[in-house]
Amino acid sequence: MTYVIALPCVDVKDRACVDECPVDCIYEGTRSLYIQPDECVDCGACEPVCPVEAIYYEDDLPDAWTDYYAANVEFFDDLGMPGGAAKLGVIDKDHPLIAALPPQKP
Repeated sequence: MTYVIALPCVDVKDRACVDECPVDCIYEGTRSLYIQPDECVDCGACEPVCPVEAIYYEDDLPDAWTDYYAANVEFFDDLGMPGGAAKLGVIDKDHPLIAALPPQKP
């Protein structure tokens, strides 16, 4: 089980969750943040600090956003387990679901 970042983060990327994450498993794509599911320790520290309420435990994702679970997992298909977001910085890509979205208003 893991936490998932959904639609409200797209084009916002507040990063309060990044600062709160004790294992540095929240990575920054071009338009959204992503949680590496194998690095996440399910502590939940990220969820309450998200100002746009974009982070959900995977079992609690609203039905309209269930595709964001796959988007968070598949974002790491070619990255694997990088072992910490800080050393990578912004990754110049997004999952196709997110890349295809029209610009979101913050």
